[in-house]
Amino acid sequence: MLRWNQVHGLGLVLLSAALMAGGCGRYDRQQWQEAQERAAAAVDEHEHEPGAGVVATIGREEYHAELVFEQGGTVRLYTLGSDETRVQEVQQQVLTAHVKPEGGTQAFVLTLEPDPAPDDTEGMTSQFSGKLPEDLVDQRLHVTVAGLRVDGERFTVRFQPPALEPAMPMGLADSEAQQLYLTPGGAYTEADIEANGRQTAAERYVGFRAKHDFNPAPGDALCPITRTKANPECTWVIGGKTYEFCCPPCIDEFVILAKEDPDSLLPPEEYVQDG
Repeated sequence: MLRWNQVHGLGLVLLSAALMAGGCGRYDRQQWQEAQERAAAAVDEHEHEPGAGVVATIGREEYHAELVFEQGGTVRLYTLGSDETRVQEVQQQVLTAHVKPEGGTQAFVLTLEPDPAPDDTEGMTSQFSGKLPEDLVDQRLHVTVAGLRVDGERFTVRFQPPALEPAMPMGLADSEAQQLYLTPGGAYTEADIEANGRQTAAERYVGFRAKHDFNPAPGDALCPITRTKANPECTWVIGGKTYEFCCPPCIDEFVILAKEDPDSLLPPEEYVQDG
């Protein structure tokens, strides 16, 4: 769950699940499918699924709010209590949001109607929903909602798109992987193939659960492909040296680089987050 730690501030998440599923997610397909089923069930029942969007503090941490963009352009705003995993009912009210695409100059009006959950008290709601115009779906948006009333107080909520995260590479088909990993070339040698057990990254790391850390600390080892924090349990020998990666598809990409452009490779100790 991402958090935007500013009073009256919210962040905006643009879903990257499909991208992750196409890359590292292929090594844990069952987990991905289960997560999709849980999310779909929550949408069908209009229930709050903790961690589905971005949580922000409202006031002095008495309340929180979460914004979720659903497939197809539906926007859902949840009101939460001091414990951000619990819903907070507020008086039913119609919210007006001003939505502007990143880099654009014209703002569009989006109405968020009360959309009470089945167990909300009559006259109260813990969520609001609206529908984006088709030309705004899947865009990075800046959104301002003024006048959200919570316990007699009014709050202005501003949504800003988060920093873009690096894309995860796609995994290779089995035949391509066999050709890539079991034939030497460039900086990738026959000795490397032996050191790696004459197997592909997909074969060695079947079931591997990648955890992508997009904010490495100074001194952390970096994945040579995404420059996210490397996982010491995801390694590969190339040019007689052991490199650490964030996920198996990144090993694919680095081996390709080693064979096609070996001069571009740096030694493992150079892939470290600066202080």
